[in-house]
Formats: sequence, C-alpha cells, structure tokens
Amino acid sequence: MAPNDFTDLGQIRDQLRAFEDRYNATARPFQWKFTTSDLDDLLTRLDRHTLDRHEESSAAPAT
Repeated sequence: MAPNDFTDLGQIRDQLRAFEDRYNATARPFQWKFTTSDLDDLLTRLDRHTLDRHEESSAAPAT
C-alpha cells in the first residue's frame, strides 16, 4: 500500500496493528554480528569520506 491509499488515520492504525500481529507471530531471534567495533570502523570511514568530499569541493575552481 502507498501512503495515499488510506482514507483516514483509523485505517493506518488498523494496518499497523495487523502488521504487528503478523510480525510478532513469525519473528525469531537472530544473532547480531555487527559489533561496536564494526560500527566504529564504519563511522571512521564515513567521516573520512565526508572530509575528502568536502576538501575536493573546496579545492574545485569556481565556475
């Protein structure tokens, strides 16, 4: 369904509750493998990428 398929908030509420019921009936625990160290590495790479992009745009000649 698309956001515009709902005519009122009650329909949205009902759909969300139905989804929650279906999900809770089938959800299973999983073993999370993304560690805090992995997150630190990812954030460092993103910071470096953002900084590199900023430096490139600052060094580009104005047109």
